[in-house]
Amino acid sequence: MKKVINKKVYDTEESTLIAEYSNGLSNSDFSHVYEDLYVTKKGQFFLHAQGGPLTIYSESNNNSTWGIETIILMDSLQVITWLELRNKTNEIEHYFPELIEKG
Repeated sequence: MKKVINKKVYDTEESTLIAEYSNGLSNSDFSHVYEDLYVTKKGQFFLHAQGGPLTIYSESNNNSTWGIETIILMDSLQVITWLELRNKTNEIEHYFPELIEKG
C-alpha cells in the first residue's frame, strides 16, 4: 500500500517490514485485524493496518460501516508499546536496545 501523509509518501513496498500481527480471524469476519509494522529508509515508523467493520479500522456514514486499509505514522514509544503488546521481544531488542534494560 502507498499513502501520502503531510506531503510524504509512505510505501510498504519500499520500506522494511519489522513485525506482523493478526488476530487470527478470516477476512470475512467483521472483527478481523491485520497489522504490519514498517520503518522507512529515513527511519519513520508506520503501521499498515486493515480491519473489518467492527474494528478501529473502519469508517461509517449514516447507513453503513465498512472496514478500511490505512497507514498510520508512529513514534518510537508507540512502536515499543505496539511491539510489547504483541510479544515481539526480538524486534524490541533489535530496534530499541538503548530504551530497554534487564529486569
